[in-house]
Amino acid sequence: MQLAPSILQIDLEEIQRKITRFIRDYVKKTRAKGVVLGMSGGIDSSSNAALTALAIGGNKTLGLIMPEKETLNFTDVKHARQVARQFGIKTITIDITNILNSFYRHIPNFDHLNQRAKGNIKARARMILLYYYANSNNLIVSASSDKSETMIGYYTKFGDIAADIAPQQDLYKTQVRQLAKHLGIPTPIIQKPSTPALWPNQTAEKEIGMQYEKLDLILYGLENFMEPPQIAKQLAIPIKMVESIKKRWLNAEHKRRMPLSPKLGFRTVGKDFRLPYDMGE
Repeated sequence: MQLAPSILQIDLEEIQRKITRFIRDYVKKTRAKGVVLGMSGGIDSSSNAALTALAIGGNKTLGLIMPEKETLNFTDVKHARQVARQFGIKTITIDITNILNSFYRHIPNFDHLNQRAKGNIKARARMILLYYYANSNNLIVSASSDKSETMIGYYTKFGDIAADIAPQQDLYKTQVRQLAKHLGIPTPIIQKPSTPALWPNQTAEKEIGMQYEKLDLILYGLENFMEPPQIAKQLAIPIKMVESIKKRWLNAEHKRRMPLSPKLGFRTVGKDFRLPYDMGE
């Protein structure tokens, strides 16, 4: 196997068909009225919103735009609204600053300097709002997660990953970029640096330590059972770089699973007790 950018090229028409069919079928099987999702103005959420609108219609898609004072970026808000207009998506804009401040004030001994713990509150607060609107309107929640960030655990547990479906989770970031272009997402959105927006000036590639083009090839190699020395040689990078990504991938497994429990009964939820979504039909 040769690790080159071309190996991550995808059949865009087929991928779009599969994802939109997946969304449409899930909404039908769960008897939901539609989908609610976060719209940050970034590439993942923009393409997720576009795919959802194409699958079930913009009138059945609700996008929540949730800025907050510390990380406010007017361009991101503008981009989110631009995509919503383009695909006919209904939106609600909620300034979550006061919600977050309430958390900060009422958590005993809250440490404003603990950037990661504070930032994760933001991700989980956004998900609280998404599920509020889902519960209130019989909607399902869709996450915008991609495969690159899911594999290395670059997300908040029970935060931005908490959802009913994740339509793009089997696409690497570079593949999401291909798909976004195919869907007609505006170029400035596709080209701008990705960020979880948990603290000021945060960018994903800076935090991960490499560009997605390189990360995705490393992860693709690992996914296909290539050994780190082989990956490092093909990509002409230090083996330590590959091993660090492999370590992140393995150490993040707890984030990708249901809560662990001991097996005590005949069939155990999350282990060998699995039911089809449409069993009641």
